[in-house]
Parts: sequence; structure tokens; C-alpha cells
Amino acid sequence: MKTTALTDKHIALGAKMVEFAGYNMPVSYTGLNDEHITVRNLAGMFDVSHMGEFILKGPKALDLIQKVTSNDASVLSSGKVQYSCFPNDKGGIVDDLLVYCMDKETYMLVVNASNMEKDWNWVKSHNDMGVDMKNVSDDYSLMAIQGPKATAILGKLTNVDLTKIPYYNFTIGQFCGVNGVIISNTGYTGAGGFEIYCKNEDAAKIWDEIMRVGTPEGLKPIGLGARDTLRLEMAFNLYGNDIDDTTSPIEAGLGWITKFTKEFTNSKALLEQKNNGVKRKLAGFTMIDKGIPRHGYEITDAQGNIVGVVTSGTQSPSLQQAIGMGYVKTELAKPGTEIYIKIRDKLIKAAIVKTPFYKQA
Repeated sequence: MKTTALTDKHIALGAKMVEFAGYNMPVSYTGLNDEHITVRNLAGMFDVSHMGEFILKGPKALDLIQKVTSNDASVLSSGKVQYSCFPNDKGGIVDDLLVYCMDKETYMLVVNASNMEKDWNWVKSHNDMGVDMKNVSDDYSLMAIQGPKATAILGKLTNVDLTKIPYYNFTIGQFCGVNGVIISNTGYTGAGGFEIYCKNEDAAKIWDEIMRVGTPEGLKPIGLGARDTLRLEMAFNLYGNDIDDTTSPIEAGLGWITKFTKEFTNSKALLEQKNNGVKRKLAGFTMIDKGIPRHGYEITDAQGNIVGVVTSGTQSPSLQQAIGMGYVKTELAKPGTEIYIKIRDKLIKAAIVKTPFYKQA
């Protein structure tokens, strides 16, 4: 099992550790509900160093990115970030990712840990343009500091004015006395905050400093369990659950990152889907009757006929309500439609709702 530069910190803090994407990662410290509410109301810090980072460099770097990703990276300028996906050639998704524009010839792709090797091979297989590719995943640590107090806490540790970094923008500057740190206004919680990319040798120092200034403000270390419930309340897709090699971006509600102003892998087939419609759609639902939906549960109609499948589900700590997402027949994806989730051979009533489930006050 792989470790991150911060694994010893998590163990010393008494975290419950689990294997995730081949890494020994903290799933919780003080309990999922407590950690979740801490991020929504105060601030929390996640170790997400298991994520992968690829550097693409050269005059044709943008051309390669345009070829393999669904979004239009040509609109990016230095300091901007874009959410995108790698469509495969069969109508599905290789992975979702973030594209960082460092300059017009240098880009960083941030990919999911579980897909690192697959993604690398995918991009490499399309690199017939001589783009210099480097997998720097093992050299970098990544911390996500999320929550309404995150900006004020991190502001004490840098001379960068964090309030001047808009959402989905980043800067490279000094942080905790360390030069060359990427400070990115991104995250996976919907609670606001920043992600900090640094070299592994600086990670422990930066973690300790953030904990030192943040703890009096209510900041706590947060595990992967709360990361999952936070992202689900925002209806953010999780690869391997809500999107995978068999789900198209159009079916998954990712038409907004699928731009047909250019040609990319399988773009003709996806344009056809956009124009002609799809047979199933990813939709959010809340439980009406008591029961918690889980990944893989069948979605049925009132007569028990299977009409879809649950991809993600949980008891929402913020809403005190069971919520989920799943693929259903397109005609059933309209908010207000009653569906049923099959839980232990019982049909439990639910209703399709507009997402996100959690809306900021």
C-alpha cells in the first residue's frame, strides 16, 4: 500500500485508516457527521495527495489537451483552471480531471488516484505531437482546506491576497515560507476554500502550520468519508460511482463541459447524443420513506419494474435526509417524479429533485 507524505500525521492524530486507490488514507478522525458539519460551518483540512498530476509541455501541449478532453481548453489563460473529462471512444468516460494552465505551453492535469495509470496511458497513446509529458504525482502533496473560514485561516500564512483569487483560478507564490506553492481556489465540497500543491518535503511543515493557525478557528483534519458526503450534497460526480467507462458525459449531466467548438475523442457520437437525446440520465433524488440508498441498489417504478440504478447515496448530515443519485430512464428524470429504491427486497419511495441537494444560505 502506498503512503502520502502526511500518512504519519494521520496515524498520530488517531485517524481511522483505510485502503483507497492503493493508498493508506484517513477515512475519519472524530466521526463523519462531526467532520462534515465542521467543513460546512467552519473549516476542515483534507490530505488528497493521492491525486495524480501530469505536466504537459511544449508548443503542441494545448493541441493534445484539446484532442483528449471534452471541454474547450483554448479559453484558458495563465492562472486559470478548468473542469473537464477524457471521453473514451465507446461513448463513456476515461476519467474526469482538472486542467491547470501554467502558461500557453505548460499545463497540469489533475486526475483521480484510482485512474492514474489508465489516464497516463490514455493521454500518452494520443500524443503523436511530441508533447513533453511528465508524471509528477509521486513528487507532490495536495491539501484541500475547505469551509467558510478557510480563506481567513490560510491568509495568515501567505503574503498572497487570497481574496483576489477567483473561483477556478490559482496563483503560484510563497506559503508558510515555502516558495513555488500552487494556491488554487478549487475544491470538492461546495463549502469554498483552497487547494495547496507543494513538494512532498514541504508537506509536513505546511500541514502543521495550517493546523497551528487553524485549530483556534475551529479547523479540524477531515477524512475521505466526509469528503464523499460533502460532494454528494453538491451532486458532484464521483468517478467509479456516478461516471465511468460506460457513462457518457451527456447522460451524466456534463454537457456543460462538453464543447463542440472543436473535435475531440468520440465528439461526433456525443454531438449526436446531444442533438437526439439519450435514453437515460443521471438524476438526484431524496427519500420520502425511511431508508438509505446505496451504490448499486435498483431503482424501480411502483410495480417493481427496474427503471435505473443508484450510483451514490447517503444520509445527508447537513439536511438530515437520505439523498442519492442514479441513472433513470430519461422520461423519469424530471423533478417531482416518484421512484422507488429497492432496499432489502422492499420498495422504498423517493422523488426526483433538482440538484444540488444542499444550497448555501
